[in-house]
Amino acid sequence: MFDDRAADARFGRPAPGWRRTLFTVIFESETRAGRSFDLLLIAAIITSVGVVMLESMAGMRARYGAWLHGLEWVFTGLFTLEYVARLVCVQRPVRYALSFYGVIDLLALLPTYLVVLEPSLGALIDVRVLRLLRVFRIFKLSRYTHEYRTLALALAASGRKITVFLGFVMLLVLVSGTLMYVVEGPQHGFTSIPTAMYWAVSTMTTVGFGDLVPRTDLGRLIASAMMLTGWGVLAVPTGIVTAEMGAQRRLQILAERATTDMSCPACSADGHASDARYCRRCGTALPGKATAVSPART
Repeated sequence: MFDDRAADARFGRPAPGWRRTLFTVIFESETRAGRSFDLLLIAAIITSVGVVMLESMAGMRARYGAWLHGLEWVFTGLFTLEYVARLVCVQRPVRYALSFYGVIDLLALLPTYLVVLEPSLGALIDVRVLRLLRVFRIFKLSRYTHEYRTLALALAASGRKITVFLGFVMLLVLVSGTLMYVVEGPQHGFTSIPTAMYWAVSTMTTVGFGDLVPRTDLGRLIASAMMLTGWGVLAVPTGIVTAEMGAQRRLQILAERATTDMSCPACSADGHASDARYCRRCGTALPGKATAVSPART
């Protein structure tokens, strides 16, 4: 996931100079300038998504269409500068461009420029479909929130358990759908096993669209059992992810206990190990951590 040390390792920290300064502001949130940059970018992302939502309303578009269009270009220009700055200040720009956040940054810009660079796209698809891709900007917020990373780690850790559970659910859907096809039959709308499986999925997830309804007593009995089973379908993956999130939290607490709040006097980096003598980022000696000198031999 995205953090300061991951950016250093994956994308390459530049040598001292203006690129290093830009890298510190954009990728590192431990300095005052970095925190200010992050807060401004978060505000711009939320506001730009709000503009997209307002533009989708016919009344707002009719009254303030020109203003909303102008604001869209302002945000597009700001995000373009941010994207270019990220590519310029890292040593491996291609790696960043192909990373998850690099793709998200590109998707935040691409729709507006596609319509301008290729007007014929309007004849092929509705331009609004391209413009709706701007909501991908909201995913840019995930790099600034620790809870996103915790949830992602919990989902990754519980991936195998959830996969096994989904396999069991699909088996249950197949069996119940086949039973409903045999019991109800085409005369009641269950024209095929895939159609009956669709009904089973909508019933087990407690949605129940009502387009397919069992008519026989046996079919209603099967449907009742599946509705009750739906509670377990919702509860099991929730419990799995919750347990993994608790485990991730315990690991985080253990990691925090092993670190101190001591900040580096040179680069202001914190989170050093309790026995660290030098900064984990720039190598500067930490305050009160002078290197021990071996006693002279007699």
